[in-house]
Amino acid sequence: MKDFILELLEEISRIGRTPSGGSNRLGLSPDDQRVRALFAERMRQCGLEVSTDAFGNLSGRLPGLNPSAPAVATGSHLDTVPNGGHYDGILGCVAGLAAARELARRPPLPRPVEVIAFQIEESTRFSNSTLGSKIMTGKADFEALRGAKDFMGNSLPSLLAAIGLDFEKLPSAVRPPNTYGAFIEMHIDQGPVLENAGVPLGVVTHIAGAIRARISLSGAAMHAGATPMTGRRDALLAAAETALALNAVAVRYAGRHSMVGTTGNLRVSPGAINVIPGAAELFCELRGTDLATLREAWANFETALAGIAAARGVEASVNITENGVPVPMHAEVQESLCRACRAHDIPYIKMASGAGHDALNMASIAPAGMLFVRVRNGLSHHPDEYASPEDIAAGSAVLLDALAELAARP
Repeated sequence: MKDFILELLEEISRIGRTPSGGSNRLGLSPDDQRVRALFAERMRQCGLEVSTDAFGNLSGRLPGLNPSAPAVATGSHLDTVPNGGHYDGILGCVAGLAAARELARRPPLPRPVEVIAFQIEESTRFSNSTLGSKIMTGKADFEALRGAKDFMGNSLPSLLAAIGLDFEKLPSAVRPPNTYGAFIEMHIDQGPVLENAGVPLGVVTHIAGAIRARISLSGAAMHAGATPMTGRRDALLAAAETALALNAVAVRYAGRHSMVGTTGNLRVSPGAINVIPGAAELFCELRGTDLATLREAWANFETALAGIAAARGVEASVNITENGVPVPMHAEVQESLCRACRAHDIPYIKMASGAGHDALNMASIAPAGMLFVRVRNGLSHHPDEYASPEDIAAGSAVLLDALAELAARP
């Protein structure tokens, strides 16, 4: 299995390779479509029945003894962020295919096994992540997607039409109830948790939910030289204190349910060196794996924001753009992965996922689990993203055993 996986990872990495050695395959781009065509061909060569739904989600199915039984599925995504790495998402697809290839050589299992390469997982192109699995699980807002445009002004319906897909048929991509009996997504750890723990694998217990907001601060743009320091209504200073307040809340809750907080973007107006900033806009998020704690922390942050606005003489408004709910991974799927780790004597830890993944959506229609593989220096979404062949082999062996166990159940 290891050689098959490493060779296919290398073959895929050559498509959309950037000068710095990274990968650049935005969803629906020509290079993304080239990789999906390659992966479909490899699925066929491995003996899988290949199909594509109305959104372009790619599936390869290994029949079971009971064709109507809910399938055991695995997979991830093939698209990348700009100048990203060669493992994020791709490893889960390739390892899943390698597992199905091995199972195809064994006596048939009671349940079918399906490998899925989801369409447009990364949020880069449409500022909306995990689109393929959202559509597959019926969680997508089709009317909002009708008006979705990328950074170049291309609409999602027009880009789908360019590859022969009809936006109006997207509802047909929603999977019927009981399509899947279980789903496992193998993925790289996109941070330093496994490396710091000194173990190759992590069995995911929860996927964090995120509260995201656009915070607008309105002060007064006045002459920087002629306005005394007292009485200024400086929106940038209020914004700086807001970012620090969010960080302070995240630090205060950091030991509880994997809480993290980030201010990822700041815009200031009018943006002149000799004018006091009259307006500022921040994009902030808190993530955590317990909904009550997440909401409590956010409420504390908003209280701090109100105090900052009053002290600085600015007006503050909060527009919540996402109110995500943490999702636990299914206990039986977790235990299946843990059993496989123990059977191979592979060290592992249980851990939360701070990043969102397709498994978060799949958990709404099937018992879902995730298996993380260690990455060097905790790097992801980066050309230097790297998982060792040994760790990949360990994760692949565990994935294979877990899929075989779940598919063997009547």
